[in-house]
Amino acid sequence: MKSEYQLTLAPVELATAPESVKSILQEQKNNFGFLPNMYTHMANAPSLLKMYLSGYRLFREEATFSPVEQEVIFITISRENGCDYCVGAHSMIADKMSGVPAHVTEAVRAGSSIDDPRLQALHDFTMAMLDRRGAPSRVEVEAFLRAGFSEQQILEVIVAIAVKTLSNYNNHLAHTALDEVFADYRWEG
Repeated sequence: MKSEYQLTLAPVELATAPESVKSILQEQKNNFGFLPNMYTHMANAPSLLKMYLSGYRLFREEATFSPVEQEVIFITISRENGCDYCVGAHSMIADKMSGVPAHVTEAVRAGSSIDDPRLQALHDFTMAMLDRRGAPSRVEVEAFLRAGFSEQQILEVIVAIAVKTLSNYNNHLAHTALDEVFADYRWEG
């Protein structure tokens, strides 16, 4: 999904980046081996880039979800928000880094059922949180808890939603082009 309005701000290039983001962009380039297009657009508002990277790191490091579960959450949110960039990027991460079975990633991308009941419950709860704007029903919460998740993880889903909302909305407005490294995982909602 792209916003009808496209920001006219040029992507921030590493060579000409202001000091407030230059070291951050360099670190990301070092981490990935390239500078993701999403970060070059976010860098136009340094607080956006810093908030996103901090929240993303905290979720990855401190959330009690497994890497597979984290990707199910991120792809679910990005698909629901219509972010082709994040669905593509997280599909590659799911496949190459997080060990998500391909059929699970494809089910989430397609909006179809996941054959793993626990992952389906996670997907359903993430959707409930999005659809109900953080006010899931008792039935939805109890189904999530019965699947073996905790109340702490309810709060961790909020962190993931916050992080993905930052990136998804940025990409809608910037019309962020998918990096070539993610091209095999392209998704159009």
